[in-house]
Amino acid sequence: MSEAHSALAEQFRDLEQQREVASLGMWVFLVTEIMFFGGLFLAYAVARFLHPEAFAEASHHLNVALGGINTAVLIASSLTMALAVHAAQVGQRRALMGFLTLTAALGCVFLLIKGIEYADKFQHHLVPGSAFSFAGPEARPAELFFSLYFAMTGLHALHMVIGVGVVVVLLVRAWKGRYSVQYHIPIEVAGLYWHFVDIIWIFLFPLLYLIDIHH
Repeated sequence: MSEAHSALAEQFRDLEQQREVASLGMWVFLVTEIMFFGGLFLAYAVARFLHPEAFAEASHHLNVALGGINTAVLIASSLTMALAVHAAQVGQRRALMGFLTLTAALGCVFLLIKGIEYADKFQHHLVPGSAFSFAGPEARPAELFFSLYFAMTGLHALHMVIGVGVVVVLLVRAWKGRYSVQYHIPIEVAGLYWHFVDIIWIFLFPLLYLIDIHH
């Protein structure tokens, strides 16, 4: 049995049909994720409309430089993921492994920087809860801002952890020679997920870090 036929699930006519179904399944999943994040974006928009000054003041406690670096890191990771998909499509196994390694490494860099940001918030008592401390009369709405900040960026970081794990699995399978020009569906589907996670951050960064920078 050929490699292509061994990768074909029995419920599909051919690999092309299998690829189309896998892509459709991922797009349906991403639509549900968009609705999930959309609820958080809506909650943030309403809260900021109600407390614009408090949100502006609270956002000044975020590190724009680290957020900007993380944005560049994720944009670079989208490029390496796209190159990994292309390498899989043309059967360049070594390039595929290299680009997957770079993608996973950039994802880890993003998580490391985000961890540094979180540690700073703990150090300055900006984590919502009994230890939260914020000077001035806007403490309560500022705590709401940080609640949304941790909810939105934490959920995004969780998706990034999952994405890094998936890329590592793909890397191991690529090293074992599981993918070819005929069969590379998992690489393409994982690429869709990775780009989605990156796009979410492209919205989070200006929404949380930059929207009130002029105040």
